[in-house]
Amino acid sequence: MTVTLRPGAPGDLMAVGALHHRSRVAAYSAFLPPEVLSDPSPEAMGLWWTERWGWERDDHTLTVAERDGALAGFSYVGPDDEGDPSTGILHAIHLEPAERGRGVGRALMVDALATMRTRSWRRAALWVLRENAHARRFYERGGWTPTGVVREEWMGSRRTPQLRYARDL
Repeated sequence: MTVTLRPGAPGDLMAVGALHHRSRVAAYSAFLPPEVLSDPSPEAMGLWWTERWGWERDDHTLTVAERDGALAGFSYVGPDDEGDPSTGILHAIHLEPAERGRGVGRALMVDALATMRTRSWRRAALWVLRENAHARRFYERGGWTPTGVVREEWMGSRRTPQLRYARDL
């Protein structure tokens, strides 16, 4: 029942997309309506990850977590989206819904921070949905603090406020 982490590979991307879809539905259903969460489909999310990875694999790191050979979660790290060369961004930590509270998210976060340090970044940043109280508590327990920067991004047909968090590495 041990969780193992490994670098993501092209063969993982469709499963990563499907897991990303399940994770979003489970995490966001308390504050976003079903019609917003149903689109894109799990298959479309896999195709999106395949396309994204094709463009970003040279400067981004996809890490997958497995428990007993099954995908349990993933993280995605890359250069800062605001252009600061001393900052890396944690684009995503998503878990299989049944894995919440079992240490997979923490293992992925610890690994993501270590990856950022090896890339010589001195600061880490991320964006989290304002209404996602569970994720905000998770990141705050991990030493992340809100920066006060807010953006709105489309999720399906709904604009969703996101908060930027950061921490020193």
